[in-house]
Amino acid sequence: MKPQQATAEQTVEAIDSAFMLKIFYCFLLLAGFSVLINFGGKMLGRSIVMAGHTDDRSLVEVVIGNNVLSLPVNEIRFEQERRSGVATRLDTYLRWPSLDGYSNETRDDFNHVDGSRNIIFVSFREQMMSRDMSGRMAPIYDALIVKPGVPGPKGVMLYGFKEKSGYMNEVLAVAERRGASPFVARCLTGEAGRTSLAACERDIHIGDGLSMTYRFSDSLLADWRALDASMAAYASKRLKTIRQP
Repeated sequence: MKPQQATAEQTVEAIDSAFMLKIFYCFLLLAGFSVLINFGGKMLGRSIVMAGHTDDRSLVEVVIGNNVLSLPVNEIRFEQERRSGVATRLDTYLRWPSLDGYSNETRDDFNHVDGSRNIIFVSFREQMMSRDMSGRMAPIYDALIVKPGVPGPKGVMLYGFKEKSGYMNEVLAVAERRGASPFVARCLTGEAGRTSLAACERDIHIGDGLSMTYRFSDSLLADWRALDASMAAYASKRLKTIRQP
């Protein structure tokens, strides 16, 4: 074999080897991408399905003022709040009437499928007013509402607000209780009330200087006794200790 021919063949073999090596690396890279895409797709698919919710039931402890709240992560509404530590506010959401957090079995309720409105939105923060909503009835709300009221469900009276009250497009839902302060909630009316997932809100004082506000569908006014008792029990259950200042 002539030297020139041998050199040419060696060159071709070298080129072929380099080409095949590049093809091998390309296949290897594509296989790696395939694994990443498959894994990423699964993670993205789960993220889309969860839609900001979590089914994590591990407990966290959140300190607000002198109060310590202990609760599962799947009850906490916002991702940035799903951690133990000191906070100024904590937002949770619960399914009525079981008052449990998000799970795969309850996701339709939390995603409001078919117009479902049985999720209660709850906020904990330090008290900004010396009286809760029931305590504000006589000294504040009584002077702001229009009487007489309109009968509502299960003993609830609905009062419109005076024009200069600052509560336009709202009504005050009041139910008297023997030997106790009245049940009082504010509810949106009109288009806002019809489209809202939680048209009514009520706040109560709990713990050491802590306020709990819960928002709920106006359809639950018919269950106001059970609703208020259940929410007070929920607060008591989650409020574990009072931190010493």
